[in-house]
Amino acid sequence: MTIARNPAMSASGNARWIGLIQLSRIGAQLVSLVFLSRLLSPQEFGLVAMAVAVTNFAQLLRDLGTAAAIIQKPQLDERTITTAFWMNCAFGTLLGLTIALSAPWVAALFKAPQVKGLLLLLAVAFPIGGVTIVHQALLERAGRFALVARVEITSAFAGLCVALIAANAHGGAYSLVLQSLTIACASTLQLLVQSEWKPRWVWGKREFLELWRFGGPVSGSNFINYFARNVDSVVIGRVLGAVSLGPYSLANRIMLFPLYNLTFVATRALFPVMSQVMSCGPQRRNDLAGLYLRALATIAFFTAPLMAGLFVLREPFVNVFLGARWSPVIELIAWLAPVGFVQSLLSPSGSVFMALGRPDLLPKVGGISMLLQVLSFVIGVRWGVVGVAQCYLLATVLSAVLCSSVTLLVLGSRPRQLFAALYRPVAIALVMACCVHLWHANLHASLREGVQLALFAGGGALLYFGLMQMAAPALAHDVLKVLANRREQRMDLPEVVAQREGAL
Repeated sequence: MTIARNPAMSASGNARWIGLIQLSRIGAQLVSLVFLSRLLSPQEFGLVAMAVAVTNFAQLLRDLGTAAAIIQKPQLDERTITTAFWMNCAFGTLLGLTIALSAPWVAALFKAPQVKGLLLLLAVAFPIGGVTIVHQALLERAGRFALVARVEITSAFAGLCVALIAANAHGGAYSLVLQSLTIACASTLQLLVQSEWKPRWVWGKREFLELWRFGGPVSGSNFINYFARNVDSVVIGRVLGAVSLGPYSLANRIMLFPLYNLTFVATRALFPVMSQVMSCGPQRRNDLAGLYLRALATIAFFTAPLMAGLFVLREPFVNVFLGARWSPVIELIAWLAPVGFVQSLLSPSGSVFMALGRPDLLPKVGGISMLLQVLSFVIGVRWGVVGVAQCYLLATVLSAVLCSSVTLLVLGSRPRQLFAALYRPVAIALVMACCVHLWHANLHASLREGVQLALFAGGGALLYFGLMQMAAPALAHDVLKVLANRREQRMDLPEVVAQREGAL
């Protein structure tokens, strides 16, 4: 039995549903924050944060990269799927047991005995979630993101309801743990019911080794990225202390929030489509290059004006949303906003490497980038937290040059094609930022800061989109098609890519 792909799948269609998933998650998080912060104490939130620090790390290894392998594999047979299923079941159980057995030591490390009970309950989610990793990967391979969206959205809001009920019943920190466990149970149950594939008692040694060869580097890359994302906090906290780490951590979270959400949507939507292209044979590499450049242009359409606007309006933004006591964040955003933009352009490279069957490039490129970042933090901390941010920007630019060069090399593309895909959104975002800066410099004295932020941000957005409609109508059309749920007349992928590259 061979599992076929969906020939009608499109990146824009996938992105619509994944965007809806992300919006629902953000909405559930905001509602949870507003209500649970009134029902639970800061100490209870802190206890959960200690437990989640362990489970978040375990999540990096949850599927051993088998989900990506299933989505990418050109010819997928029943034996491979079933082997991946039993791998995930076994490893999910192993992770759950490891967390449960380590719970007493983790509680002793944090000097918080309550963490033990929280970890014991959170550990249950890993064997439960491992059961349906393959089911979800098969749905994403087939482009059935509408079903995936329904499962994830209903699970998120089921978890929210359980958390609110438990918190009202004085469940304390266990309210948040029950929320996570409910999400795992609800999504697993729905995927088992909705999926057409059912497991059998089959195991293949050759298939296991193939999955491991693909998934091992993916898991290694996840670990490297996790370390790179957190080492700056360790360096700042150890050398400069909590007083400096607080503003830096908040500025970093502001920068990463839109970055994570936008690039997550783009890369998750893109990977199944790229894998489908390469399943037709290596002769479709040019089509893959066109998809990659198109994805970069679409990401830049959002992140270039977002980060440029944040840079220009960082002072009223911080004063309105955070308050005057967080003024050190203003200078940090000036350096971290460019970091956010550059990093947003790196995320599609991972999809390219995996779609080409070259996951081995992920830890190699990621490892060099991590070393650059660690070195920048160690050097920059000598000049305080601003020095860390400045060196972080330099390391990010160097990493971007490395990652982009490798990606263009494996795709057989040239730097001028990358420039052609990015220069319009970047140039227009800079023009917009200059105009907003002039408006702010001349009008801010007569307006309250909240009014300034709303007026200048809205005006900048309108100016940017108007200029993009004139200078890059094809790119603006791509974005509108996703946002407005418009469908184009069906055409083959090479024709779409050729049309798009001609517009660039």
